Amino acid sequence: MIPEITSMPDSSFNDAALDPDAQTQIYLDHAATTPVDPAVVAAMLPHWSAGWGNPSSLYAAGRAARAAIDDSRAAVARVLGCTPNEIVFTGGGTEGDNLALKGVIDAARAGGQPTHLITTATEHHAVLHAADYLERFGTAVTRLPVDAEGFVDPAAVAAAIRPETRLISVMYANNEIGAIQPIARIAEIARRHSIPFHTDAVQAAGSLSLDVRDLGVDLLSIAAHKFYGPKGVGALYIRNGTPILYQQQGGPQEGDRRGGTENVAGIVGLATALTRAEVELPAYNAHCRALRDRLIDGILTTIPDSRLNGPRDQRRLANNVNVAFAGVEGESLIIALDLAGIAASSGSACTTGATEPSHVLRAIGIPDAWINGSLRLTVGRDNTAAEIDIVLTLLPGLITRLRANSW
Repeated sequence: MIPEITSMPDSSFNDAALDPDAQTQIYLDHAATTPVDPAVVAAMLPHWSAGWGNPSSLYAAGRAARAAIDDSRAAVARVLGCTPNEIVFTGGGTEGDNLALKGVIDAARAGGQPTHLITTATEHHAVLHAADYLERFGTAVTRLPVDAEGFVDPAAVAAAIRPETRLISVMYANNEIGAIQPIARIAEIARRHSIPFHTDAVQAAGSLSLDVRDLGVDLLSIAAHKFYGPKGVGALYIRNGTPILYQQQGGPQEGDRRGGTENVAGIVGLATALTRAEVELPAYNAHCRALRDRLIDGILTTIPDSRLNGPRDQRRLANNVNVAFAGVEGESLIIALDLAGIAASSGSACTTGATEPSHVLRAIGIPDAWINGSLRLTVGRDNTAAEIDIVLTLLPGLITRLRANSW
């Protein structure tokens, strides 16, 4: 069972002291992944031990596993404001994005229709690389530019629509700079033209409302590990009637939409984490926003030649800080922070495994020299003001030393 949750313990936002024995004392990379909530672990544990049945089996253990999936699907549907049969459980956000793009485009191809996809230049690579794949097989792709704060113009989306446009995909909130796109306005444009609209809501989940009735989307993908759930499990909302060809053939699981024995424990973990995240959303955002603003103000006022990347208003995710420093190399900064017990990420190639600087920062017009000195700090439920002050005390000295040692 996935319990109805009406409140969260106050300890979710406590001022606990740092653990001196922890390898990483201050974790500021919640956009990459979040720690699994102990309550989520507790909900998952029975499905690795006593509740180990295959949900496709007819005997009691299998029926119990099936009931856990059914309860989880209903819980996710409650948060999204849809019917349970519109939820497909996936292996994560990347699979959800790929299924949305390839599934809708393949359905049009199967009907002999020419295909055109509209997306933006700042999408997650799960969308951009899926679009590249579709393009290699004949789908025309329009990658819309964004402005200096990372926003796509809804009018540009409307202008890009062609008779053969079969899908529009625009992410809800950007994972690097936190820009929250005007999804409802874009969805209304898509709806006027009878074009399915997908949003990658992976970074938005746990921070923004996912009610698909308000958003107006036809497809929406999430991943549990972004909101204190387990890695390796996600969900894709598919509005009933949306044309789609499913991509993973095999058994009849997920209503013949995704073959393969279900990850029961992971699905229960996702539903539990999402339910808890929905309840604590206002408190979580207020907590994160205070820490975010403390970071931004402290960095910009104490470190010369620093800049904020992305918006500074309510259109930015409450937990996201992305700054850049002139004359600093990203890899050295991340290593220096790690040695100081602070976990963060950078937009430079060396830390992302890419061959070029961040495509998001480049798309908003940040020069490569600044991109290479970029730093993303994303706060979470267990971060404290004391931790932020430690970072603000250490960071100016680290930047000064790195600049002095640069060639």
